[in-house]
Amino acid sequence: MTRAEKAVTKAKAAKQKPAAAAKKNGSNGSHPVVQTEAKATLSTQQLLEIYRAMLRIRVLDERMMTLQRQGRIGFYGTCSGQEAATIASTYALRASDWIVPALREAGAMLMRGFPLVPYIAQVFGNSGDLTKGRQMPSHQAGRSVNQVSWGSCIGSQLPHAVGIAFAAKLSKHDTVAMAFMGDGATSSNDFHTSMNFAAVFKAPVVFVCQNNHWSISIPTHRQTASESIAIKAVAYGMPGVKVDGNDPEAVYAACAAAVERARRGGGPTLVECETYRMGAHSSSDDPTRYRDQAEVDRWKLRDPIDRTRAKLIKAKGLTEASDTRLRADLLSEINAAIKEVEALPNPPSSTLFEDVYAELPWHLQQQQQEFEAALKRAGGDLGGGH
Repeated sequence: MTRAEKAVTKAKAAKQKPAAAAKKNGSNGSHPVVQTEAKATLSTQQLLEIYRAMLRIRVLDERMMTLQRQGRIGFYGTCSGQEAATIASTYALRASDWIVPALREAGAMLMRGFPLVPYIAQVFGNSGDLTKGRQMPSHQAGRSVNQVSWGSCIGSQLPHAVGIAFAAKLSKHDTVAMAFMGDGATSSNDFHTSMNFAAVFKAPVVFVCQNNHWSISIPTHRQTASESIAIKAVAYGMPGVKVDGNDPEAVYAACAAAVERARRGGGPTLVECETYRMGAHSSSDDPTRYRDQAEVDRWKLRDPIDRTRAKLIKAKGLTEASDTRLRADLLSEINAAIKEVEALPNPPSSTLFEDVYAELPWHLQQQQQEFEAALKRAGGDLGGGH
């Protein structure tokens, strides 16, 4: 039995009272919105795996923001405060499933085995970046872990995820796609298109909304008059589930159930993970201009890493000493990777002409020759990068 199947068994046994939820939300009861407190049956070892992946992203984010402030990288977007929603949701997937992220889910790649050096190199845009410096920073992607790049345009990744899922269905594969979005993306046309198509054609896709209460500087209540994001699923004819996004076991339970439903042909689910962005939207943002610090302080008391750490210590899966060692080991690993990445050169300028055509057409061959001649006159490769 897979992790997802075990979680489904547990979730089915939980007393969620869907009929009452349906009545409250005004649905016909066929696809009620459930605000669930169902917890997954995760072993202490599994929770420790999730904790390590969450902590790794937290430490990495802190280091990368420091580099940005020092001018060593140009841009970065952190996951701080949302690690449980990112890691626990993707923990429910198989290696063969696909992740279509928004800004704060790239860390799932590392949990799924993507190497740290090319992950960091993508932010620098140098020769260690598998995408050869062609994408904006914090837009990691890895074919080896079935994770595509975020497209930056809000909501535009959602139709891509539905397309991946529908293609799997047509090919009779049991692959599931997990599509991420923030609360702001639910105001986009792509959200409507994706939800409607996925529901009509029962595409095996799980929509995960990380409702962190702020779409940059716009609060959720200015995005929608709905009582939740999850309730939007009812109109499209699919289940909507709202969970505590700072509780990795609750997130895992909901997402594992949704993944299993999609895999067996039941169609899509919308999972709303209520969480909080504790830092800035990105390194280009100043949240003090629109957000009350008292609100941030309240949410810090629900920090998913602190909560998971406390639970593991209580379960004797972690001690103060082993946690200190883990944090030191992660910091050492990340610092070593940063040092290796910073020593790498920019991508060769010749890579500008690669990867578009199987065979370079005559006009690009001509441009390449002219470009190489100009480089030679300039005294060498100009280098690439962001």
